[in-house]
Amino acid sequence: MMKDDAYSFAVLTMSDKGARGEREDTSGGYLRERLIEEGYVLHFYEIIPDQKHVIIEKLKMLADEQRVSLIVTTGGTGVSPSDVTPEAMLEILDKEIPGMAEAMRSASLLKTSRAMLSRGKAGIRGESLIINFPGSLKAVRENLEVVLSVIPHALEKIRGGTSDCGVV
Repeated sequence: MMKDDAYSFAVLTMSDKGARGEREDTSGGYLRERLIEEGYVLHFYEIIPDQKHVIIEKLKMLADEQRVSLIVTTGGTGVSPSDVTPEAMLEILDKEIPGMAEAMRSASLLKTSRAMLSRGKAGIRGESLIINFPGSLKAVRENLEVVLSVIPHALEKIRGGTSDCGVV
């Protein structure tokens, strides 16, 4: 991606311990660094608790008010009682993009059977692409590489771009 075409991005880390300062946010840090390397412009970063209403509020603020192009989340996608990121996504998405989440899970399944417990989603709200990543640094690294090449095209199409999806 060229600097002239840079898209803004935000990172939201869902972690009760992280929000209290009891855990370092390695997965959110990795997402920030890697997306900056790819030419995206960091607009917002925050560690928030695993609370559905807080997640919904932040996602709406980033998509609706701040109009961030790409919002990536990490954490809260598993099966623990506090994992509510997918439920928050269901309440705020205009359109779901199941292929992105399926591709990430498929790639992770090649490495661990526990990947089938990930419930992360990807979708669109307004003109924002929102992608949920797992909470572990290892899983974030693996999953980001799966979707990284399609993110620019998705952002272009979300904004009304007319390029052909079948041309690579």
